[in-house]
Amino acid sequence: MYRDLLGLKKEKLSHFRLYWHDIVGGKNPSAVSVVNPPGNSSTLFGLVRMIDNPLTEKPELSSKLLGRAQGFYASAAQQELGLLMAMNFHFTRGKYNGSTITVLGRNPALNKVREMPVIGGSGLFRFARGYVEARTQTFNMSTGDAIVEYNCYVLHY
Repeated sequence: MYRDLLGLKKEKLSHFRLYWHDIVGGKNPSAVSVVNPPGNSSTLFGLVRMIDNPLTEKPELSSKLLGRAQGFYASAAQQELGLLMAMNFHFTRGKYNGSTITVLGRNPALNKVREMPVIGGSGLFRFARGYVEARTQTFNMSTGDAIVEYNCYVLHY
């Protein structure tokens, strides 16, 4: 079987929770606009923002850093705040150090709970598939900063 040839073990389901810190304001933002929306868009349609967001163990930015969310999000809907999310969760410590999962999907950001697919991974998450559930914990209207809880459900070998 190919699994043996590739050195893959038995498939398992991992669940973990982490906090995604989207820092737009301040002196050291982790999210930077690379394309701004036209001035007349109430949904920010056309916005593209590159991210290198901290992923922490708890909602506080000062809690243990688990890794970084690297990629981009773009406002892809004209009638509502609907984001296209394309990012890797790159883990930098602990059991998953050096491994990644890739999230690619639609994020209707104003919904209480949003589900997006995990489409792959590397390292311990090689051949990963699954989904994440995102829940906004805080959003600062004046700075645009947000803290989002991600519950990750990942099948991997």
